[in-house]
Amino acid sequence: MSIDCKFRHNDPIPARAGIGFKPQHFANICAEHPDIGWFEVHAENYMEAGGPPHKFLSQLRASYPLSVHGVGMSIGAEMPLDEMHLERLKRVCERYQPALVSEHLAWSTHDGVFFNDLLPLPYTQKTLQRVCDHVDHIQSTLKRQILIENPSTYIAFTDSEMSEVSFLYELAKTSGCGLLLDVNNVFVSATNQGYDPLDYIDKFPLQSVGEIHLGGHAVDTNDEDCGAPLLIDTHGCEIADAVWELIGQTLRRTGPLPVLIEWDNDVPRWNKLHSQAMRADAIMQDLRCQHDLAIAQ
Repeated sequence: MSIDCKFRHNDPIPARAGIGFKPQHFANICAEHPDIGWFEVHAENYMEAGGPPHKFLSQLRASYPLSVHGVGMSIGAEMPLDEMHLERLKRVCERYQPALVSEHLAWSTHDGVFFNDLLPLPYTQKTLQRVCDHVDHIQSTLKRQILIENPSTYIAFTDSEMSEVSFLYELAKTSGCGLLLDVNNVFVSATNQGYDPLDYIDKFPLQSVGEIHLGGHAVDTNDEDCGAPLLIDTHGCEIADAVWELIGQTLRRTGPLPVLIEWDNDVPRWNKLHSQAMRADAIMQDLRCQHDLAIAQ
């Protein structure tokens, strides 16, 4: 792969499949220069000043558009945002000029303690105001819009005053943020809580979606519910057929969008990740052909 370490400012993310970059795949990418629409990285992996991670990412960024996905901002926490963490995120964005920046609708910090998990929120007006304030502060600091991802959930709060979809709609409307629709998270939450995932998609504010995620989940059983299926969002296996079906139904509503293949645990060889991305691209290409055929008729 020919490397030019000068990259264009904010290369747009195409409406194609992207892959979460893992350093162990760097040699394959250099050798093959694959026809991938874009790559995504976790911001926290690049918050140190130098070292091999930055060397790899600088070379990758020279040839591909980039999305930066944060996992540690704790946007839903009751405490103020970690200003040092936010400043480090700002430096990553200034250094690599990603086209998209995203975070989770979750919290992971409290009273100075960091929990290595993305924990759920009650959907109340009080929570909404706090999250809006945090999103506004992040966007003002970064001087750009960010996307907020719907979570995978395993419980529902009895004191929630609105649905998750309504919460995200109000968040986007009030703060001006965009949304990241994780279709696997929708399927996991719907299965665990007994609602229709397609009904969730139909009610979702799709006009605010700037990126879609696809990942794998593990299947367990819920001993407290007569052995009913319990899905765990692991990002550690192939995407389930039911999730592929759901992404097809989703894209028929949205049209082609940037779609990320997420695989963060038990990461496979490059060719398996690449094949998953090609499958997502094929779905979008088929939609384009159907659209063109409809216009021609």
